[in-house]
Amino acid sequence: MFTKVLIANRGEIACRVAKTLDRMGIESVGIYHHADRLSAHVGAVDHAVEITGATPVAAHLDAEQIIRIAKETGAEAVHPGYGFLSENAKFAEAVAAAGLAFVGPNTEAIRLMGDKIESRNFAEQHGVPVAPSVLPTGDIDAFVAEAAKIGFPLLVKASAGGGGKGMSIVREAAELAEKAKTASSEAERYFADGRVYAERYVEQPRHIEVQVLGDGAGNVIHLYERECSIQRRFQKIVEEAPAANLPPALRDEICAAAVRLAAAANYANAGTVEFILAPDGAFYFLEMNTRLQVEHPVTEMITGVDLVEQQLRIAAGEGLPLNQDDIAISGHAIECRICAEDPENDFLPETGRILLLAAPEGDGIRFENGLTEGQDVTTDFDPMLAKLVVHGAGRDEAAERMVAALEALTLLGVGTNTDYLARVIAHTAFVGGRLHTGFVAEHAEALKRPGIDPAVLEGAVVAALFSNHGFLEELNGCPTPYGFMGGWRN
Repeated sequence: MFTKVLIANRGEIACRVAKTLDRMGIESVGIYHHADRLSAHVGAVDHAVEITGATPVAAHLDAEQIIRIAKETGAEAVHPGYGFLSENAKFAEAVAAAGLAFVGPNTEAIRLMGDKIESRNFAEQHGVPVAPSVLPTGDIDAFVAEAAKIGFPLLVKASAGGGGKGMSIVREAAELAEKAKTASSEAERYFADGRVYAERYVEQPRHIEVQVLGDGAGNVIHLYERECSIQRRFQKIVEEAPAANLPPALRDEICAAAVRLAAAANYANAGTVEFILAPDGAFYFLEMNTRLQVEHPVTEMITGVDLVEQQLRIAAGEGLPLNQDDIAISGHAIECRICAEDPENDFLPETGRILLLAAPEGDGIRFENGLTEGQDVTTDFDPMLAKLVVHGAGRDEAAERMVAALEALTLLGVGTNTDYLARVIAHTAFVGGRLHTGFVAEHAEALKRPGIDPAVLEGAVVAALFSNHGFLEELNGCPTPYGFMGGWRN
């Protein structure tokens, strides 16, 4: 096993990886940009090294600088977390070339699954269902004609895309050419790859994904599925495991398809195979993420498996430490992404300074974050600040715990979606498991923030301040007027 690992990331995921490293007795090296110096991950690691760049994000994308720091600090491996360089095949290659272990899959798998057109074709070749689609040939008229044969609506997607970039729903032939051009332009801007394709758009689909672990020699197991259907702008905000109201036979079929795909690719380490599930029970391959997912805690909570530990063991050459028979579902888990954004204003990002942070505590509650009071929240990074995860004996108990935990969470100084998430979890459609990727749009009116009495809001702020020990110490430590007057007394 490694003795020292560099975490090529920041914030809550860096704290999460550092926690497992500490438990396993492995030294951790963290990196941070000056703008992020107050982030909790700086103090969570054994060694923190400042990185530089034109922008904070540019610094985190500087593979050469990060590898140099790993070598200088004596790290033997690099854990990329998610985002940034986690699915960058060139970075994985450079890490290996430097004599370090990359805690993730091999570069062939990263490249294959990072290209949506290639991965789709690979899935189809290995008997994994894919939605009917058409690839552009350079002739836009021919592209439109072929797409029309599939029927509308269609979803135009960027081959190298993600996070909803380069994606657009097309409902009639007259829109296709223009939307394809727009998607291609956006894909070129974000991914330097303008290739797009169109596939049948499933109305009111569910987003189901399967967590897999592989040893790189064709041996793969699954850790069951997650439901990720609650999304805004094609990005997830609520995830749960296992999926709600999923028939056991269909669960087995979806999980088997995920294992079949990963095994065919000789996949190593942790990965996630994502599917679209139609209302009629048909499911289609969407993509494979060759990294640890943001929502991995819900899988950990229902299986008891530390996925970061498994990643490290596989990367260290221990093979696949678990068998499929070792994996069983216990209870239900839900995760909410706490984001600095305004749900009342199309989820636009919010900025500010964290003045007070008080996390809920109790059985079955896990608060993943990299926050400290006094830390600035800027637009330099993704607006996700933290993840609130709860576990219950069943889905109803987990939902009740989540609402209570969201209401108990206090974060002052920057606007967040916390109250909005509580309304989502408490909504009758969510409680009933009637989920699909259009949930947020369908229930937009019911999910709006109710009017708030200014007096109640003012009282809540005062109560929150008086619950803060630091504030009370400052208040009680204030000198009397005499303290400003030396020894003089009236």
